[in-house]
Amino acid sequence: MAAHASPGPAGTTIYSVADAAGVSIATVSRVLAGSQVVSQRTRDKVLAAVDRLDYTPSASARSLAVRQHEALGLVLPELDGPYFSELLMGFEEAAADLGLSVVLSLADRGRGLDATRFQRLAAGVDGLAVLGGIVDDEALRRTARQKPLLVVAGAETPGVDRLSAENVTSSTELTSHLLGTHGRTAPVFVGDPDIAPDVRQRHDGFVAALEAHDVAVPEPLRVGLRESDGVAAAELLLARHARPDAVVCANDETALAVLDRLVDAGLDVPGEVSVTGWDDIMTARYVRPGLTTVRQPVRELGALVARRLHERITGVDPAPQDALATRVVLRGSCGCPGDARRTRP
Repeated sequence: MAAHASPGPAGTTIYSVADAAGVSIATVSRVLAGSQVVSQRTRDKVLAAVDRLDYTPSASARSLAVRQHEALGLVLPELDGPYFSELLMGFEEAAADLGLSVVLSLADRGRGLDATRFQRLAAGVDGLAVLGGIVDDEALRRTARQKPLLVVAGAETPGVDRLSAENVTSSTELTSHLLGTHGRTAPVFVGDPDIAPDVRQRHDGFVAALEAHDVAVPEPLRVGLRESDGVAAAELLLARHARPDAVVCANDETALAVLDRLVDAGLDVPGEVSVTGWDDIMTARYVRPGLTTVRQPVRELGALVARRLHERITGVDPAPQDALATRVVLRGSCGCPGDARRTRP
């Protein structure tokens, strides 16, 4: 089809075709170059867009079919803490298996990454993954029209693919366990739902459990996700006249800091107050009492993101992917019997 198309109207470019077909410009170029790595379904969409827009590719446009970078980009807010390092390791391992290098860019979660820097990074890689909440939606949509892009653990953005681990159901189960099994009546959520989509989803699950048990929903204790934020949260809790009887933290790093500070202050954990986290990092298994938490496959998520980007780069239509499953792990900090090395099957 493309070989016999007449010159397209002014302004019709390879980007126009990619946008109309819902694919990357690299995929359009591969179709026009006759590459066999593109699925028939994708090929049909691209050729239909070519005909509809009456587009004739230039030599420079066809050259986009050749991958010149052999690299995947990953944008994270930081590398402090076990979550980001596990995600990066999974991403790098899968990229290496595919013969690709990794370009890493760090952006402070509070300030995000400006559009200019994001575009510059995108220009130097074949596909790009970014943690949700650190690049604005317009920059995401603009980049997704130009090359394969994935948002990791982010909110839904029209026109942008995403991958994540499940949050709401496990958070509801964890909180319901505190209320039903351990009789807690005044839990509090430690973490800022506005800081990231996955934290908001964990808070949503917390709220759903309280509402299902007719328990009043308190305002979350809005702190960050670092150890120092957990210490600050514990100080605020200790200063309260009416203390909560359960502390549901957005991640293990803050939960471990809360647990340590409350025990140092003389509180009985879990006798007086239950403490739970999220991630199931190694330390959660060895503290006393062992930390009740939610296990999520962070390393597997990083690897899946790299493989999904590679599929998009090579024009393969990726199979639909649900959020990766998470599961509650019960240990001593919520009041369950057993030491830190025992988890629920």
